[in-house]
Amino acid sequence: MSEEEEQQQTKSSEEEKEDEEEEEDEGPKICQVCGDQANGYHFNAMTCEGCKGFFRRAVKRLGTLRCPFQKNCVITKSNRRQCQACRMQKCLSIGMRRELIMTDEAVEERRWKIKRKRLMTEPVLLSPQQEALIQELLKAHGETFDRTCSNFNQFRPLDRCASSTSVNSEGLQSTKPDAVQSGEKEWIQSSDGSGSSSSFLSQSSVESNAEQELGERSKGVVFTSLSHINDLSTYMIQNVINYAKIITDFRALAMEDQISLLKGATFEMMQIRFNMLFNDKTGIWECGPLHYCMDDASRAGFQPHLLDPLMKFHYTLRGLQLHDVEYVLMQAISLFSPDRPGVTNHDVISHHQETLAIALLTYIESKREEGEKHLLFPKIIACLTEMRTMNEEYTKQVMQIQDIQPELSPLILEVVSQDS
Repeated sequence: MSEEEEQQQTKSSEEEKEDEEEEEDEGPKICQVCGDQANGYHFNAMTCEGCKGFFRRAVKRLGTLRCPFQKNCVITKSNRRQCQACRMQKCLSIGMRRELIMTDEAVEERRWKIKRKRLMTEPVLLSPQQEALIQELLKAHGETFDRTCSNFNQFRPLDRCASSTSVNSEGLQSTKPDAVQSGEKEWIQSSDGSGSSSSFLSQSSVESNAEQELGERSKGVVFTSLSHINDLSTYMIQNVINYAKIITDFRALAMEDQISLLKGATFEMMQIRFNMLFNDKTGIWECGPLHYCMDDASRAGFQPHLLDPLMKFHYTLRGLQLHDVEYVLMQAISLFSPDRPGVTNHDVISHHQETLAIALLTYIESKREEGEKHLLFPKIIACLTEMRTMNEEYTKQVMQIQDIQPELSPLILEVVSQDS
């Protein structure tokens, strides 16, 4: 190794903890080992960079140093590489201390701390890859989420007749409403493949036997809002599916994994989207011409065990005042969850989710003001975790509602089914 290379190697280890003190006078500093120009105290002695690095390497080296001459070599700048044993002895004689040399683990930890401190002081910026990912997600969201909710008026009317529901030890029970609508409606949803959906409502025969219908419904509970909530949920599910199909990384997955991911994440993604329409001052979801409250879900058969934590979730998430970018990244993180039932390619999906999480964290660090970004990322992750528990309860209650009043669309039932 040349003298220049040795100097370079020693400089690369400047992060090590050493006692370096400036001499009180302004005079030249001389290495007490070889007489070269010194730059400070290293391991308790005034030395040059070369002798500092030599001492560190010699102490960490396992072998024993031996002098090929008379064991009394005079160490100078020009010959200091000729006898390592005498050079080491000179280091010790001037007071250089072995115990001041850090272990490799301590050096690595110190380097990581310095790197982390440097990253904290440097401005955080989104990489071009992260920018492209965010733009793709925003495009997919924009094509499958209509903030005006203009299609909502095509759903069957929202019946807010007073129909009280309660839960007891036997399960779901309800009093029968004063009036029962006759004439079932068949809801047919089609997708044009471009990400947009069109819905068509057709009235079944008005001459259907109302008495027979009333008799059938009287066997269970009539949830007055269920028809409308069924149409709304089916519409939103189809848009979630279309959203996922636009994402390149999702399309690249095996069809079995696509189905498993969608079945696991659809409820969560619907709630994230619905939260963008939630007014946390009034507790109302403002969906264009229609406004919803939690009582509408109750009149559709859903129970407090789901609705109470769901309402709390919407207040919490809306209170974070997320940007659209944070909402779409949150949706995608939920979608690419490798632990969904039926998922086979865990590693690839886990990698996608990690990439999305890092993009979200980087966006927060780069775009948010200091006061806004405090703990925002862990709060978003906590909301995602909370939805996982509600997801299970949602599935349970949907199946109970279908058992009592079998009006739910095949798409809803497919999403909540246990089969992949």
